[in-house]
Amino acid sequence: MCNGTIMDKLISFALPLMVSGILQLMFNAVDIIVVGRFSGSQALAAVGSTTALINVFTNLFIGVSLGANVLAARFYAAGKDKEMSETVHTAITLALVSGVVMAVFGLVFSRWALEIMGTPADVIDQSTLYMRIYFLGMPFFMVYNYGAAILRAVGDTKRPLMFLIVAGVINAVLNMFLVIAFHMGVAGVAVATVISQMISCLLVLRCLYKTDGSYQLRFSKLCMKKFYLAQIFQVGIPAGIQSTVINISNALLQSSVNSFGSTAMAGYTAANNVLGFLYASVNAVTQACMSFTSQNYGVGKYKRMDRVLLDCGILSFVIAFVLGCGSYIFGGEILKIYTEDPEVIRCGVEILSITTVPYFLCGIMDLFPGALRGMGHSGVPMILSIIGTVGTRIVWIFWIFPQNRSLYTLFISYPASWAITIVMQVICFIFVRRTVHGQLKRNVA
Repeated sequence: MCNGTIMDKLISFALPLMVSGILQLMFNAVDIIVVGRFSGSQALAAVGSTTALINVFTNLFIGVSLGANVLAARFYAAGKDKEMSETVHTAITLALVSGVVMAVFGLVFSRWALEIMGTPADVIDQSTLYMRIYFLGMPFFMVYNYGAAILRAVGDTKRPLMFLIVAGVINAVLNMFLVIAFHMGVAGVAVATVISQMISCLLVLRCLYKTDGSYQLRFSKLCMKKFYLAQIFQVGIPAGIQSTVINISNALLQSSVNSFGSTAMAGYTAANNVLGFLYASVNAVTQACMSFTSQNYGVGKYKRMDRVLLDCGILSFVIAFVLGCGSYIFGGEILKIYTEDPEVIRCGVEILSITTVPYFLCGIMDLFPGALRGMGHSGVPMILSIIGTVGTRIVWIFWIFPQNRSLYTLFISYPASWAITIVMQVICFIFVRRTVHGQLKRNVA
């Protein structure tokens, strides 16, 4: 990450990470496809109505894993083996604790949260059942994500990919078995997801245990040391809050979709899953940008960080624009994979028509906070993302959308919020970059 050409290494790093993100989404996609085709539109709406809420509950802790990634990458690049080991054990312990907390939270508050969102009576029972079973797998989900963050920090994105391939195949087979053969509906797909998450968790733990490197895991050493926890939180908490608050705005948007009934909810579920694949693709580049920036920051190669950001910007634009245009052109055909209901497909196409082609804006919007987190600056990007993304969507939902109630009008808030947030993040990055390069000049002098 710190020497030689950049673009080829970015692609080599980001491609397995991209496929890993897509495979993780496939857990949910297979759920949606199976229930949509074999349990009907109401079951499809029930699973989809939980997505925003699940993200609200989990993304704070997933954001904290970015802090573990940045800290581990910095220690690994600097050759600080003791600090690296203690970071690994602190991060995995934190993952276990947060996973248990989320499991309890999900079991207790799922139905209450769905009621607040105005989930229709004809789907709320199935939605609650899906969420409660899904949250039982939170300890596995958290440990996998934190373990994968450690592996990414040392440049290993291929083994997490292999683990997800194994888990994804098992998830798909179990979905077919439990839903088609045993007619378990939403409960079946939730159980299959939990089992597949457990398998990916065990595989990543085995990988960390078997390694001979400084990131070797020993269960007897699991603990949370305040020094490393504080540094992980310094970067991770703002990232987690940012992600959580953005998903709260998405939950508000889900509430607006709910007002159109279960057919629109099903259409949004399918369309949102397609958008999820676009996000996984650009987010892989953001993760690469953060890891490369963090390692170069750790060894003082500040000018190389500029080139990393530029190359990531080019890569993110190309990926998002090509995939976004493909999703726009073939949107109707893609949605037929999820459901055969023409009204559901019509609603999904309406949403994709405004969100897919400009999706490159979302990729660019996330790159600048990724670079700033790699340099240890996470607080201001968080605030700007909340103001730009969440603020715009709240204004849209409560003042603009009521004037012309349609799915098309509602989802224009996506590209509008991306564009506004980019402007603010660029200004922030310029100020931080000047500070960092000023430090380099002072150190040289």
